[in-house]
Amino acid sequence: MPSKSHKPHAQTRSAFRAWRKIPTRWIDNDVYGHVNNVVYYSWFDTVVNAYLIEQGALDVANGATIGLVVETHCNYFAPVSFPQTVDVGLRVAHRGTSSVRYELGVFGSGDLAVAQGHFVHVYVDAITRKPAPLPTTFVSVLDALL
Repeated sequence: MPSKSHKPHAQTRSAFRAWRKIPTRWIDNDVYGHVNNVVYYSWFDTVVNAYLIEQGALDVANGATIGLVVETHCNYFAPVSFPQTVDVGLRVAHRGTSSVRYELGVFGSGDLAVAQGHFVHVYVDAITRKPAPLPTTFVSVLDALL
């Protein structure tokens, strides 16, 4: 007997810890009149990295550790279109020694996510590209999002 597949459900704003407003752009819309799916991944990347930089955990110019994306995923529940501003919520679902699973929710004006996704980053030495333990500052910033 085939196994039942897990159907994703939109979560509420209360499920996320940190927030960033992002305005859509004219170029974000595709020929179908809504924001194209690849734009959501750009938003996810922006939210994760801006948060880490603003919290002093990530130094993209001089840091010894960088994050590499090893997995991404997104579920879409409702369309977004230009000229709309979205709120993107962030949380950490799992923090390992050198990896982090970031979960994100995109919200329009309502309380339910219009899209949800995740990024898994493995943090590596900037020169050798081998996994490196997360620095202490990084750990404390991430733990605030758990």
